[in-house]
Amino acid sequence: MVELAPRGVLRVGDRIRFEGRTRQIVGLEGTVLRLVGEDGEVGLMAAGHVMAADDFELLDRGPDAVPAATLPPFALVDALPEAAVEQARFWERHVVEVVTGLPPDAEEGASARPEYDPAWRTLVEREAAKVAELTAAGQQISKRTFLRMRQRYEAEGLWGLVDGRSRKPPAPVPGTGRVDERIVDAVTQALAGQTDLSTGDRKRVMMQTQQILADRHGEGEVELPKRATFYRLVNGLAKANDAFGSATVRRQRILRPTGPFTPSTAARPGEIVQVDSTRLDVMAVLDDGVVARPEMTIAVDVTTRTICAALLRPAGTKGVDAAVLLARMLVPEPMRPGWSQRLAMADSILPHQRLMAVDKRLEFAAAKPVIVPDTIVIDHGKVFVSETFSSACSLLGISLQPARPRTPTDKAIVERTFASINSLFCQYVAGYTGSDVTRRGSDPAAEAVWTLAQLQDLLDEWIICWQQRPHEGLRNPYMPGRVLSPNESYAIAVARAGYLPVALSDHDYIELLPAVWRAVNDYGVKVDYRTYDSPELNRLRRQPSGVKAKQDLWEVHYDPYDVSRVWVRRSDTRQWIEATWTHLPMVRAPFADFTWRHARQLLAEQGHDDTSETAIARVLARLLRHAGKPPAGSERVIARNRAAAEAAAPLELVPAPAVGVDDPEEADEAASVTPFGVFNPLEEQGRPLW
Repeated sequence: MVELAPRGVLRVGDRIRFEGRTRQIVGLEGTVLRLVGEDGEVGLMAAGHVMAADDFELLDRGPDAVPAATLPPFALVDALPEAAVEQARFWERHVVEVVTGLPPDAEEGASARPEYDPAWRTLVEREAAKVAELTAAGQQISKRTFLRMRQRYEAEGLWGLVDGRSRKPPAPVPGTGRVDERIVDAVTQALAGQTDLSTGDRKRVMMQTQQILADRHGEGEVELPKRATFYRLVNGLAKANDAFGSATVRRQRILRPTGPFTPSTAARPGEIVQVDSTRLDVMAVLDDGVVARPEMTIAVDVTTRTICAALLRPAGTKGVDAAVLLARMLVPEPMRPGWSQRLAMADSILPHQRLMAVDKRLEFAAAKPVIVPDTIVIDHGKVFVSETFSSACSLLGISLQPARPRTPTDKAIVERTFASINSLFCQYVAGYTGSDVTRRGSDPAAEAVWTLAQLQDLLDEWIICWQQRPHEGLRNPYMPGRVLSPNESYAIAVARAGYLPVALSDHDYIELLPAVWRAVNDYGVKVDYRTYDSPELNRLRRQPSGVKAKQDLWEVHYDPYDVSRVWVRRSDTRQWIEATWTHLPMVRAPFADFTWRHARQLLAEQGHDDTSETAIARVLARLLRHAGKPPAGSERVIARNRAAAEAAAPLELVPAPAVGVDDPEEADEAASVTPFGVFNPLEEQGRPLW
């Protein structure tokens, strides 16, 4: 038997099209083809030159070549029932013997049987012999049927011999079977209309489908199938939009884009940061004693999945709160009393020594990197489109990229992070409400014990743990089996992209602090029953600010982590006037806003006037004394207050030292800066305030 030519190999006898003419290969030596044209012209051509032509085409094979398309769709064959595959293999053995003279499993060197030898029998004779053999064996088959099977095998390989019932193509719409396409279209339209409706049942969809068909094709023109068949059709089509499940889930799914998802990709930390706000699934005790769910605003870095900052506020986050979020993103997170040393940056995988050589603020920082955003993706909430937030971003050189309206997939990473916080943090906190009313306990408000400031402390500590937890969305393409943590991803990215700290000046940081509007009276400025005064306020006392929109009140900024002083903006020069608390000498220690609120709470519980500034100062002084046992329930407040005091050094807003200074003394001199504390700004230019 003549040796068969495999697919993809040119052999003598093949007809090809080349340079607009049809030729036949009559000779082959190495890579040189001898070609004969239709006019009898003979020529020699290099095979590579011929096959590289734009119009090269193999028209048909020679008599000794196997069919051109014999590779079956292996995945589809593997998905067939075993009986169907065995039957196809049975027919393949007989068809191949007819085509080649030998069955596929013939031993090497075997000879073809006389009735199937291509050298002595034509293809028609071999087919007739095979039909007679099969008929004698009890397999009834006609010559015409066997001819079609051979032709399908030559065109589709093994797949062409599979029983037609097994390889029947699926319906154009999965789950519709043989139902009239007009009915399928009507059911699809009826299901699409369930998005904004309250959840109903299949009977309502059936009635709506009848009405749609009547409007389109006339009354009674299209008959619906039986109820059981119709319900099966609806069940198959409703899987995509959950028409009979939760209405909330249905409306959320419709917001997904119809085209392919385009993920946000970033090559370096801070290239894209997504910011958003949501209600936290935990009840907290607010300042006025009301128990409610606070709002959480977070910023998530796309490259490393780092939670750059998180801020808890009562319902109704303002633009200035978002500006404070920016300020917290640009300063390191300090280690606080009671935190495990394993949460320190020095003991983490982050390149602490190399980073600290560039940014001294990281010396006592927790294991969360400082990421300076280039672009922040926001939604169209009033908080992020406000002038305050936009101005803060402009001040810091950050670009804003609004997401498309009602398209949560544009900031899918921050949306998914919300779900992670709820599942990994909130459900373990007292007062957890669950994600919806169906998962809510009997009385989560009664379980709420944490104030907003306490909950913020817990969240800050949890975020440091999050940074060292493996994240499924962080995988290195060269190590796909290794799941990275946000800190590990940052360590890899910062080695590639570098680190450039942004040092906020004291003016910049004050600009980002929360603001209130107050009058400047003879005694000074009063904020939350605290009085602040300074000699520089003399020119402003009892004077209007000129800001008519704020009833001529003066703009006052304060630091929630150190309310021992505030800053009043002069309307003429736009400069800041620092005013200290008048009762600060009684306390002799820094304190935070939540410490002041706790002192007021103790007074109220004792039946005293919690609006008396002097009385509050006395209680606060007792709280902050190290000697003696503090009042019951005050231990945690004191610990947090110490954290605020001890956090001044690691979070000083200092410019980074100059890089590349040859003289060490000059380098030390360049590193000498004016400290400006973030959590504890108690000193100015090295001089104590009291």
